[in-house]
Amino acid sequence: MSRYWVEAFLEAQAAEQGAAENTRLAYARDLADFLGWLERRGLGLEDAARGDIEAYLVDCEAEGLSRATRARRLSAIRQLYRFAFEEGLRADNPALQIRGPGREKRLPGTLSVAEVEALLGAARRHGRNEAERARNACLMELLYATGMRVSELVGLPVAAARGDPRLLLIRGKGGRERMVPLSPPARAALAEWLALREAGEEAARREGKPPSPFLFPSRGKAGHLTRHRFHGLIKELAVAAGISPARVTPHTLRHAFATHLLENGADLRAIQMLLGHADVATTEIYTHVLEARLKELVLEHHPLARNPKN
Repeated sequence: MSRYWVEAFLEAQAAEQGAAENTRLAYARDLADFLGWLERRGLGLEDAARGDIEAYLVDCEAEGLSRATRARRLSAIRQLYRFAFEEGLRADNPALQIRGPGREKRLPGTLSVAEVEALLGAARRHGRNEAERARNACLMELLYATGMRVSELVGLPVAAARGDPRLLLIRGKGGRERMVPLSPPARAALAEWLALREAGEEAARREGKPPSPFLFPSRGKAGHLTRHRFHGLIKELAVAAGISPARVTPHTLRHAFATHLLENGADLRAIQMLLGHADVATTEIYTHVLEARLKELVLEHHPLARNPKN
């Protein structure tokens, strides 16, 4: 019975909510752990009570799981029971009133403008041939210019990038779409890559190979550059730029995008829209940037903050 509930819930997430494959896999892992915990106690989803769910979360904490992991698992349990209640599988929702551990508002590492420029320069030089170097430069310029998630970047359709676009249409989590403006350097890198990509596609067509629908095609199963390969590529670029690879991930560029915009006066709500955050509370992790800038303004301009003259 419990396994059927989970399968039905995951199918509904795919069909109705448009949840990404990685999201569904995360739900499946978290719920499998919860089911295993219940089964070891002779329970199922149909008869577990609020106290059982709370006891599970206590055990997760005792195992040393982070607050973020525990919050994610509770979220999966809540959504499963909401689905069960709405579908009439249960007459109540035992997870409805449970308070989660919350998430730590910890700002991930970011990079200075000079370090980002060094990475972009390394991308233009790194590659086995002209096309590969142009692709690498385009990847990095687009990532920093838009703050895209890496999955959004590598899966971009080529149709979204044709015609020297000023704005790029990005399909994000849950199928939500947003328009993000492109900087002149990003547009130039995109145009250069498209020209070389088209030449490669034309050669492939003459050999009877079908054209790829992706901006960054690959011969692999996915049909486009994978997240794993791009993660390795950005580490290579960090080394070439003289930056510790431990400090650089695809997500680091996303944080640099948001941080640098805020440092230069961008509005937090605008950053939310550009990053594709469903809730501005997620974007508020960057408010430390605003606080630091305001503190600097006060210390520099407020008359009582100045050092008295001797």
